[in-house]
Amino acid sequence: MLPHWLKRKFNALELYTIDVILGRRADTGAAVYGAFLQALSWLFNGIVQLRLWLYRHRVILHDQPLGCLVVVVGNLTVGGTGKTPVVEKFARALRDRGRRVAILSRGYKSKAPPFWKKWWWALTHTEEPPPRIVSDGTTVLLDSEHAGDEPFMLARNLPGVVVLVDKDRVKAGAYAIKEFGCDTLVLDDGFQYLPLKGSLNLLLVDKTNPFGNGHLLPRGILREPIKHLRRASYIFLTKSNGTRDPELEALIAEHHPGADLIECAHRPQYLQHHGAPAGASDARQPLAWLKGRRVVAFSGIATPESFEKFLRDLGAIVVARERYLDHHRYDAEDIAELAELAQRERAECLVTTEKDAVRIAEQQSWPLPLYYLRLEIDIISGAADFDEAVSRICFPQSGGRR
Repeated sequence: MLPHWLKRKFNALELYTIDVILGRRADTGAAVYGAFLQALSWLFNGIVQLRLWLYRHRVILHDQPLGCLVVVVGNLTVGGTGKTPVVEKFARALRDRGRRVAILSRGYKSKAPPFWKKWWWALTHTEEPPPRIVSDGTTVLLDSEHAGDEPFMLARNLPGVVVLVDKDRVKAGAYAIKEFGCDTLVLDDGFQYLPLKGSLNLLLVDKTNPFGNGHLLPRGILREPIKHLRRASYIFLTKSNGTRDPELEALIAEHHPGADLIECAHRPQYLQHHGAPAGASDARQPLAWLKGRRVVAFSGIATPESFEKFLRDLGAIVVARERYLDHHRYDAEDIAELAELAQRERAECLVTTEKDAVRIAEQQSWPLPLYYLRLEIDIISGAADFDEAVSRICFPQSGGRR
């Protein structure tokens, strides 16, 4: 564990890098740093193109089919497109249609098993260790630190769905089929995971910031070139306000003529009191409760602006906000600083995101109530509702099973 002061230094460097990528810095240092990042971006692009070519031509690298429906949910950019609510809603709809669903995640920023445990397994077994079981479909077995934020959140919200974490998702998929009888695999953030080929590739594009500055990492936010839109089976335009964007639609059509577009919005549903016992009078509050209240907003997500806008649009008076790096895990000093800030600004409560809430211990005491904002996906266009979208995508033969 890094000292708190050193962690803040690293955070400051990462935030400075983000500012350079987004063009928020115009000084000489930023220009030099940007040129350095651009050189690395060209190198990264070459590696991406070579890797795709090797898989496409099955030279050295090739995919390993598992003989079941594989639904890939992913994007071309790093973070911020709202994948988790889409994965959750898709998995729930498939489960409700009678599918035995497993979500496969790499468990980004999750805590790996200790070295001694890996060493002991290698010493006493001939096979590889099994994937980490976040949920067996009945019980949540790991916390967010060991599962990762998104896998833990999905496991908690999706009873009846198996959630597994492993960098090797071919291994995890085979395990889900063998041990749990799963017939449908959903790859969370799997568009760049080529060893397991998707039956369906659902590509998410954030309508508020589709492709950043158009550059690949680390100069921009793209994981692969925009032209790779063509690999998508369906394209979901997320965070939409319902207004058409002809320029974005034309860009998509240029690289993927005839692509099916499904437009959707993330809608706030309610406020959940973090750590409140079930049945408590203030365990859940309607959105109208925020109107006119002084709140401190904090988050460690890729696009904090959208979260903060939700609060303002709901009538909250955001007296202060704190932004942390994506997947930031809150320690005691962070909690103390946030509590002091809230008291200094005479706030009535603190509000964060559901993803952030899973990184805060439920038994953590706060001087003021802490709520998280629950979001869900609504279809705006391309299908009458989400269930119809699932029917079109996963049950194209009049509801028949694939």
